[in-house]
Amino acid sequence: MNGVPKELVISERQIAESLAESSGNPWFAWDSYRRFIQAYGMVYGIQRDTFDQLIKRHKEQAGINFKRYFTGDQMRAVALDYKRLVTEAGIDLIESPMEQLFLAIKKVFSSWTSKRAMDYRKIIGISDDWGTAVTIQCMKFGNRSRESGSGVVFTHSPKLPGDTIRLWGDFTIGNQGEDVVSGLVKTLPISELQREIEKRDTKISMETRFPKIFEQLRRIVQQLIYEGGWNAQEIEFTFEGPEPENLFVLQARDLSLRDRKKIAKFDAGSDALEAAFLGQGIGVSGGAMSGRIVFTLEEIDGFRRQDPNAKLILVRNDTVPDDILEIDAADGILTARGGLTSHAAVVAYNLGRTCVVGCENLICNEEDKTCELNGIVMNTGDFISMNGYKGTVYQGQMTVV
Repeated sequence: MNGVPKELVISERQIAESLAESSGNPWFAWDSYRRFIQAYGMVYGIQRDTFDQLIKRHKEQAGINFKRYFTGDQMRAVALDYKRLVTEAGIDLIESPMEQLFLAIKKVFSSWTSKRAMDYRKIIGISDDWGTAVTIQCMKFGNRSRESGSGVVFTHSPKLPGDTIRLWGDFTIGNQGEDVVSGLVKTLPISELQREIEKRDTKISMETRFPKIFEQLRRIVQQLIYEGGWNAQEIEFTFEGPEPENLFVLQARDLSLRDRKKIAKFDAGSDALEAAFLGQGIGVSGGAMSGRIVFTLEEIDGFRRQDPNAKLILVRNDTVPDDILEIDAADGILTARGGLTSHAAVVAYNLGRTCVVGCENLICNEEDKTCELNGIVMNTGDFISMNGYKGTVYQGQMTVV
């Protein structure tokens, strides 16, 4: 979306309580309310990290690592804590769903002139004279149960040549689509072929875990491409259950496929690569590259002043749309979280940056300007190497051919 608006889900406390009762799943109802409160607060300037720290404290108190292990009452407490955070920030939470709807429409329109959107358009080359549209849809819930989920599918593989339809992308179980595109959750591959080629550290793909949803997606894709004559597509979807009728397509747009070029490789033997190996992520774009580690835009600018030709790799736990300037300024991106279809991955691919995401063993401390991978602690300016095609990460500087 050229305006890069926040997504808002229409909900409020009474609706959440009614949804908890009618669905018989309080966790789902209060998780949905929590998500709404967070989206509402972020539109008014509260940082995502503030909410992340709050839910982290609740996880520590409950002795769990993942929010799906909260009880319904615990998730209710989290949601109400989110609401307290927003109201204490002086933000008026409108309780009327209709008023919320019109507020959301206005916020999407006004997002066109936000700094983030203007930076994005300048980098991508989109005119400021256009505008953004608003789509109003009936809400579908990928967080309804462990038999539901959301994802993004490409109709063609960005890694394999030819016009053959191959379902490729990311999905997640028990989450909403914003979790996938924001790059904040571990994602799973769509097809078995993708899982094998990308060497994903999982035995699960949509093709095996939700075969009926996979086949329904394939039928929809074939209808669009073969019967409708559409170009290759990027499709966002949600499913509320495992049956074909539970699948909902939220949006489809033309898939950006770059011209294939010869992929750079490391000029090193297999023994040397094995000795320097640090970790495996998901290869998004580019080939082999070596560069210095950076964590901020200021560090990128500093190295550029010293050496305009320096190769720099931005290392993060995750990247969100607000990081567009950092992604554009760096030569490579390495993240601990996120998948092939996250905002950062898509932008990096479109900009031709070397990118590896979802390197799960990576621990990044952006405040201390350090990161750790495979027991090796690295600092700003240290050399690291990675392969944007294979998703592999190595210690030190290597010659690229």
